Amino acid sequence: MTQPYSEDLRERAMARLNAGETIRSIAAALAIAPSCVSKWKKRLAETGALTPGRVGGRKQRTLSGERADWLRQRCRSGPFTTRGLVAELAERGIKTERRAVWVFVRAEGLSFKKNGSAGRADAGGYRQETVALEDPSTADRSAAAGLSR
Repeated sequence: MTQPYSEDLRERAMARLNAGETIRSIAAALAIAPSCVSKWKKRLAETGALTPGRVGGRKQRTLSGERADWLRQRCRSGPFTTRGLVAELAERGIKTERRAVWVFVRAEGLSFKKNGSAGRADAGGYRQETVALEDPSTADRSAAAGLSR
């Protein structure tokens, strides 16, 4: 990963800018991109310092802390779908994606499996009942008897 430019270089660029040089001429003289100079100028105006911001790090997950506790409780309370959970979270003012909910549910081991009492994924009402097969030896005799007539 690249390192941020030194504070010394930043200070020299801002000194030249305050002296009246253009951003492009400063960038050419210091062998940096013009966007660096303009961003440093903006940073100095907003924060009053030229120190570089944090590089790297990890963003905290949306579904952590109290939100995660609520989601665990909700998942254990009854049937759910990831889309339904996203909608419920949105009602609570938590904007998240379906994938984030799926990853959370999967990591917590809170998956909901459909069964007979909760409803099947297929159309169970239209399924034909299985019929017991006849004894194969009896079926062969009756078929042979029908052919001899």
